[in-house]
Amino acid sequence: MKILIIEDEPRAASSLEKIIMQLRPEAQLLGKCQSVSASVKLLRQDIEPELIFMDIQLADGLSFEIFKQVDIQAPVIFCTAFDEYSIEAFKKNGIDYILKPFSETDIAQALEKVERLGQFYRSKDSGSQSSQVLPDLNELVARLSTPSGKTSFLVFQQQKYMTIPTVDIAYFFVQHNATCIVCYDQKVYVLSQSLDQIASEVSEREFFRANRQYLVAFKAIKEVEPFFMRKLYVKLVIETKEKILVNKEKAPRLLAWLENR
Repeated sequence: MKILIIEDEPRAASSLEKIIMQLRPEAQLLGKCQSVSASVKLLRQDIEPELIFMDIQLADGLSFEIFKQVDIQAPVIFCTAFDEYSIEAFKKNGIDYILKPFSETDIAQALEKVERLGQFYRSKDSGSQSSQVLPDLNELVARLSTPSGKTSFLVFQQQKYMTIPTVDIAYFFVQHNATCIVCYDQKVYVLSQSLDQIASEVSEREFFRANRQYLVAFKAIKEVEPFFMRKLYVKLVIETKEKILVNKEKAPRLLAWLENR
């Protein structure tokens, strides 16, 4: 089995390679690429991979751009930290995926699925996979290239309505059954929506639901520290009234979200 890894995070690429070689010691690694341009250059050399592990966001753009420049016949397993609509698009096209942070079990199941479906050793003349995949990939590229989520929130304060740009918001939090906005200038505004509703409206790439009380912006995070009972303590660039703690179950998701943007 000839495998190509396209991943811009060296640690993730090395971890992926190690797990693959443990699971399939007979596999041949064709290379590890960190960018769209490097991947295109290598794939144009007729290396003919039988399987590709591909990250979504690379050093120079979205990996879907590779499909526009190279006719890929091999099955692709996407390694992604993106949200559910992306995952559903992959499912419709019969492409498997593993969510970061991935485990040996995730990769083993993905390999078994590809082998079970008999997608290896496809004839270069069939072209069936590329033709089925590319239309939905083009649509997905357009969607991912366009900023998602609300760009502002309407608030009523001091007997007037005003809009608060989302880019000015450091975090949302719940206090006394009310949902509040806190901006980088430390001004506070009250919203009528619940935190659950707000979390569904903002970009998952820009905001993380730390716990039931806090939804924080990526730009507002100063540092993250290990805390008691394998929790994580999130420190922001502005002070909060209480410690923002992420439980041990959600901690890996936070670290993957911080790393894979």
